[in-house]
Amino acid sequence: QVQLVESGGGLVQTGGSLRLSCAKSGRVFSTYAMGWFRQAPGKEREFVSSIIWNGTTTYYTASVKGRFTISRDNARNTLYLQMSSLEPDDTAVYYCAARGSGGTYHPTIETEYPYWGQGTQVTVSS
Repeated sequence: QVQLVESGGGLVQTGGSLRLSCAKSGRVFSTYAMGWFRQAPGKEREFVSSIIWNGTTTYYTASVKGRFTISRDNARNTLYLQMSSLEPDDTAVYYCAARGSGGTYHPTIETEYPYWGQGTQVTVSS
């Protein structure tokens, strides 16, 4: 089994920053990409950002471009999401997801990712 464990969520004021981490462990598999999704209360889960594990290609949803930065540490098998200039609309449970190799990669589609973490809550107060 592949385990993804998120950490770093919390309560922050508007304009503040947080860094989320996602540690990958368990069964070794060839990671092709990892990403972050979020789900706000009463809303569907949505794509936030993703990164090609052995490259530099990154993807962001429009609402976080320029404010969030995704990165990874291959040696530590850890994915990060640096979030700055946080807004109340960023309040959500943030989920880490991972995908192996194979097929055409569609970064924003949930079903692309067979492995998911349990989520970490981010709350931005106004």
